[in-house]
Amino acid sequence: MKKTLLSVFILVVLSVILYNIPSYSLDVNLNEPVKNNDQDLYSNLEIFSDVIALIQQEYVEVEEPQDIIYGALQGMLGALDPYSQFLEPDMYQELKVETEGEFGGIGIVIAIKTGVLTIISPLEGTPGYEAGLQAGDRIVKIADDSTKGITLMGAVKKLRGKPKTEVTLTVLRESEQRLIVFKVIRDIIKIESVKEAKVINDNIGYVRILEFQENTLPDFKKALKSLKDKHIEGLIVDLRNNPGGLLDIAVAITSEFLPKEDLVVYTKGRNPKQDMKFHSKGGSFLKEPMIVLVNRGSASGSEIFAGAIKDNNRGLIVGQTSFGKASVQTIIPLKDDSAVRLTTAHYYTPSGNLIHEKGIEPDVKIDLKRVQSISKNAAPELDTEAMFGDVEEGKDNVSLEEKKEERLDFELEQAVDIMKGLIKYSKMLSES
Repeated sequence: MKKTLLSVFILVVLSVILYNIPSYSLDVNLNEPVKNNDQDLYSNLEIFSDVIALIQQEYVEVEEPQDIIYGALQGMLGALDPYSQFLEPDMYQELKVETEGEFGGIGIVIAIKTGVLTIISPLEGTPGYEAGLQAGDRIVKIADDSTKGITLMGAVKKLRGKPKTEVTLTVLRESEQRLIVFKVIRDIIKIESVKEAKVINDNIGYVRILEFQENTLPDFKKALKSLKDKHIEGLIVDLRNNPGGLLDIAVAITSEFLPKEDLVVYTKGRNPKQDMKFHSKGGSFLKEPMIVLVNRGSASGSEIFAGAIKDNNRGLIVGQTSFGKASVQTIIPLKDDSAVRLTTAHYYTPSGNLIHEKGIEPDVKIDLKRVQSISKNAAPELDTEAMFGDVEEGKDNVSLEEKKEERLDFELEQAVDIMKGLIKYSKMLSES
């Protein structure tokens, strides 16, 4: 059975696997001959077979044929883009298990961004989050090894490990222009995808979605009903640091706020079979004002949600520009229980905006650096060569501060103030 994923990043878990968003089934005939550039393809295949023969005959040690082929497949898929992959059987099995919402690891989501291994978001309540890792941190070393030129699969292999074991990460925090060393203890992680469903200021509902997984939809509907029973007059949906999850769940939850048949998202690829549209099935929270909170750790499924709400003029998007991950991956199982994870399309917001590498621009943008008085000037552009040069020269002796900074929620405070105005305006319209 083939399964399609909207790629987001890599989720660091017990065996550290890719964290993505399943979408639709793509029919692929592996026996169908390639129509374009057949001659070039097969002539180069001769070179490939020649190299395999040379390895078998001349390499200093005997290598298993499967190891040679697997290595070649990893290189071939990795050369396409940072998100296409060859998944060995154990990795493919872990990918299937991960979508159930329980796993082992340190609880951070990573991707290769501008050539550097980057934390997209730490999952709240996990070892990585509790250690103080933040969205946007650049991982420059894992243990004693530089991450310069590392692939996502290479990062996976270095970060995986058994629960209760320690992994050391050296990260560059650009907002502070310094390297920080974190020692994180891996653990079994269970994600409670819907958190903090509560009422603020007597009439404003608030619910936070950490990710879109199999159990998220019933949990969200239960939370939404409990808030409606308390007669809320407006709702804030917090998607900050939500890296995505299952596409059908993201669409279903978005549908709770849109009339039936409103377009939620669509995909477009080279193959017409990959062009799909996803519409709302009609929701129960259609009239009351709503705000969606996003930040640079909001990716993929979160961007689908925010993009649909924004383009359908259903609510306001508040926060920072989201991550901008909008490529569709198709998981195609192979006969030996391995699989290919292949980028097959991009997804677009209802109005036709491509989110990939752009993100969702908020209607109300909150500059955390200014609010927190960290810096009034933007951080200088990252010089990756100089950064890794400093790391390789040993200029990374930065002690981890024992006392964590207090996490003040300025964005939520701003969202509450905006919601008060929306509720008042809504009442004025209804009374006029």
